[in-house]
Amino acid sequence: MNEAELLFTDILNCDRLSLYLNRDLKLGKDKTRLISSALKRRFLSEPIQYILSKAEFMGLSFKVTPDVFIPRPETEILVETVTELASGIRVKASGISILELGTGSGCIAVSLAKSLPDIKITATDISQEALEVAKENALFNKVSGRINFINSDLYTQCACSCGRQAGNTQYDMIVSNPPYIATGDLENLQPEVRYEPRLALDGGEDGLDFYRRIIAVALDFLKEDGFLIMEMGFDQKRAVEGIFKNSDGFKILKVIKDYNNINRVIAAQKI
Repeated sequence: MNEAELLFTDILNCDRLSLYLNRDLKLGKDKTRLISSALKRRFLSEPIQYILSKAEFMGLSFKVTPDVFIPRPETEILVETVTELASGIRVKASGISILELGTGSGCIAVSLAKSLPDIKITATDISQEALEVAKENALFNKVSGRINFINSDLYTQCACSCGRQAGNTQYDMIVSNPPYIATGDLENLQPEVRYEPRLALDGGEDGLDFYRRIIAVALDFLKEDGFLIMEMGFDQKRAVEGIFKNSDGFKILKVIKDYNNINRVIAAQKI
């Protein structure tokens, strides 16, 4: 459906067919005010997902607020890649363990929990407000019992076996859609995108800060032969590959293009 259809079907609580079959229906004052308010907000470039407080991802419905990044169709490729790699892991009695860094709305963690019954997920985010939204989405999609949400700046509150923090937790897979917009480019983004939280967009001076931070510590948090899978931005393939190669602990398995033929997801394995 286009944006107008999404807006009207949501406010009028009807499907697309009914919308057109009842095009001559007169609206009450309450519905008219709601539609008028929503149209004004959209005219000011506020994303339709924030206006409706929801977005679709991997065929599932997710609550979204201005505290979280709006799920994108290209991120579904990240979920599909993780699912494919997980299918090749020998499942132990404890199941497959996944660490997601920067969960935001929880769309990645929730989608993985829905599609992979044998996984346990730890999902982190630096924003407590985002985590509250993610928890609601996990509950709504009936997977809250399989996702452990942690308020953490990447790995800082996660236990690992490397001695940097107490504990002995390592994961079969680490997955992330990190912020990857260069700081200097933020003001040039589309007006709709500037409504989204800066925390979810700002990747530092060159857009690569989070790739350096994630890759530098990932080996300590991955089991033997574990996988690190990340989304990346336009024209970042060579730079991200370089960070992996400089880490001297990964082999790059593949880079997957999105629907616009842009290199979008990179998958690497601990060696």
